[in-house]
Amino acid sequence: MPDSPAAAPDSTAVRVALWRALHVQVDDPPHVLADETGLQIAAPDANWRERPDMHPEGTRGYRASIVGRARFVEDLVAEQAANGLAQQYVILGAGLDTFAQRRPEIASRLNVYEVDRPGPQAWKQRRLMELGFREEARLRFVPVDFEAGEAWWDRLAAAGFDRTSPAVIASTGVSMYLTRDANLATLRQIAQLAPGSTLVMTFLLPLDLIDEPERSQHAAVYERARAAGTPFVSFFAPDEMVALARVAGLRDARHVSTADLTARYFADRSDSLRPASGESILVATV
Repeated sequence: MPDSPAAAPDSTAVRVALWRALHVQVDDPPHVLADETGLQIAAPDANWRERPDMHPEGTRGYRASIVGRARFVEDLVAEQAANGLAQQYVILGAGLDTFAQRRPEIASRLNVYEVDRPGPQAWKQRRLMELGFREEARLRFVPVDFEAGEAWWDRLAAAGFDRTSPAVIASTGVSMYLTRDANLATLRQIAQLAPGSTLVMTFLLPLDLIDEPERSQHAAVYERARAAGTPFVSFFAPDEMVALARVAGLRDARHVSTADLTARYFADRSDSLRPASGESILVATV
């Protein structure tokens, strides 16, 4: 069924936004990512922190994973922009991402394209206006009706994306919903971008690569996703994902592990916050 004209974002997008805010509110500083803007956009009820999926202790690992991957992506975008290696930033499955609102010093040097379903995207745009965020010429919303067979690639070009200019493409929390063939097709499209473009994409590990007790915790999450009608269909070992990127025509493909994120953003924390295992990152260039 297609989205209504301004359908609310799905539960996953809202959960991610709330976890990012929860990190600021309950974890010790320094905060890996300071983002309460998504909370303002989502506008949950006053008791949102009492939700079972917002339990401060029970969600520590997942919360840390969410802010760790977001910080990694934003650091990469900032580095590419500062070095003049990218003039465009594409966020696939943008959800309630708030980069353009929180990081104007970087976003003002880029054309930022948020790709998402039409209904939730219209809902988000309305909320941004209600919150007083002015419309930015460099922020382009790219609605794509996937169920109607629209191709994000074509819609992106129609929104002004320049395929001859280097870009950073971010895809977090998306690959697990796509088949292996669909992921490969996406990688092949990205490999057609201008030389110097960079892809950063998250992917889920197979359960047999996750140690207990996290393996059982992840298995329960996967079962809840299946029961909710949004099953995870793709899992990749790191070497398999790197190989897939190379088959697609990308180069310099590398795996960024949970251990890498932990060392980079969570070392010597007073609260011992650490990201959960189970999700990894692919970085590859064109």
